[in-house]
Amino acid sequence: MRNDTLRIKIIFGCVIIVAGIIGWRLFVLSYIRHTLYTQTAQAQNQNISNILIRGNIFVQDPKVTGTMDNQWYLVATNKKFPLVYVIPANLTDSVTTASQLAGILNLNQDDLKILLGSGSKATKIIARKITTEQADAINKLDIEGIGIRHETDRFYPANSFLSKVIGFLGFGENGRLGQYGIESYFNDELSGQATDEKAPRPDDVVLTIDRNVQIFAETELHNVLTKWHASGGTIIIQDPQTGKIIAMADEPTFDPNNYSSSPTSTYINRNIQEIFEPGSSFKPITMAMGIDLGKVVPNTTYTDPGIIDIAGRQIHNFDNLAHGTVTMTQILEKSLNTGAAFVENLVGQDNFLDYVINFGFGQKTAMDLPGEVSGDVANLYSGRKVNFVTASFGQGIAVTPIQLITAYSALANGGKLMRPYVVEKVIHEGGTEDVTQPEVASIPISEKTSAKIRTMLVSVVDKGFDKARIKGYDVAGKTGTAQIADGRGGYQEGVFIHNFVGFAPASNPKFVILIKMDKPQDITFAADSLSPTFRNVVAYLLNYYNVPPTR
Repeated sequence: MRNDTLRIKIIFGCVIIVAGIIGWRLFVLSYIRHTLYTQTAQAQNQNISNILIRGNIFVQDPKVTGTMDNQWYLVATNKKFPLVYVIPANLTDSVTTASQLAGILNLNQDDLKILLGSGSKATKIIARKITTEQADAINKLDIEGIGIRHETDRFYPANSFLSKVIGFLGFGENGRLGQYGIESYFNDELSGQATDEKAPRPDDVVLTIDRNVQIFAETELHNVLTKWHASGGTIIIQDPQTGKIIAMADEPTFDPNNYSSSPTSTYINRNIQEIFEPGSSFKPITMAMGIDLGKVVPNTTYTDPGIIDIAGRQIHNFDNLAHGTVTMTQILEKSLNTGAAFVENLVGQDNFLDYVINFGFGQKTAMDLPGEVSGDVANLYSGRKVNFVTASFGQGIAVTPIQLITAYSALANGGKLMRPYVVEKVIHEGGTEDVTQPEVASIPISEKTSAKIRTMLVSVVDKGFDKARIKGYDVAGKTGTAQIADGRGGYQEGVFIHNFVGFAPASNPKFVILIKMDKPQDITFAADSLSPTFRNVVAYLLNYYNVPPTR
């Protein structure tokens, strides 16, 4: 009797455990994973296959006008694609069939005749990722030996949208492998290889990118590049308080659904993988050093001679003029090279190098994208005075766009250099999440210095860039027009890189914007080429985030 009672208790206990497991699974599916499945419902209706084959990638997609209640928009998933197969031995009329298939699939008829007439008993795939219309047309032929199957592959619903950040699913030595962007950096999580369990359990990745802002940034970038016949360009929009990336555009771009049709050079995300000399947009960094050390204040005056001689090399202003007595604020307003050199001399070489490093130049930002490069400030380790002088106005050193915008975020947010990031969270099977937390990488300047620089950069826009001003708002910014190194110790003749970096509202910055344009034609200065685009982006963001006027 006692044994029977024990067996009953054991059986009952097992039932309870199994029921608990089933209940927990239902809870996960119904509640914890509800948001995820809701977001992919539209994709499922379009024949997107089991999302667990490889994790999804989402971006932010605020749905309700006037609020920032985030929803998600699917930018990478898995989809069942139709393919056409043939068993040549089963065909009764290979010639006619070849003609019919060539017409439907736009393939070479002679090649098809050879394949279909081989008499092989093996199954041969004729075409992959055909359209639904093509599949229907082939099915209507009703030819024995010809059929349609489906295979699962990676699918990017928005095509080239954000492709430099997303990357694509390519091929590695051991099969499919994420390449470039998030697909590469989070390949183990997306593929399920990050778990120790035998059965892969892919994770989903949610990005910080705002779909609406990204679309606007990509459109504005394309328009300005087209207008000035530029070879390429980038736009980054960052939250200065956290470091998160709101938009990251880069052109030329590619379609990850058909990446093999684009040059491999288009896969590179130049926001993090390509360096350039910033030119005058580096001057606020130099000025921040002088203010932070107490060497100058915004109203400190300096007599500009127009030309200075450093170790036999003449340094002059872009306009080749002497501007007489000017303040530190006017040095930025008039973008005086000699003025930046004056501040650097007060700062001193050792301090200058320390600030450059603390601002994050010459080193990777450690953001969550692959292939980031460090920039190049090697000239500053030579000890040569002329290298420090030219660096003070952004020449002879090279930075990445992500380094430059992150440094400006430190100018904007009270002096904190935030680590930039593009992934908001990783969602694991079962509903647990790894949420990215904002991280202070360094504090290069004080809050007081930040406040003074913000005011100075507002004056730069107010008095220097009329096309960038927005009535009712304090907008801060600085342009840079830089030459391109020729690889022989000099610079290419008549070829420039334009950039504009700024933020708004300056009193409490909500966003920082970097725009870079490579090799524009028929325009000399960034103040002329990029100011209208900068204004358009600022105006859009102020409206998008419902920022009240500050003036």
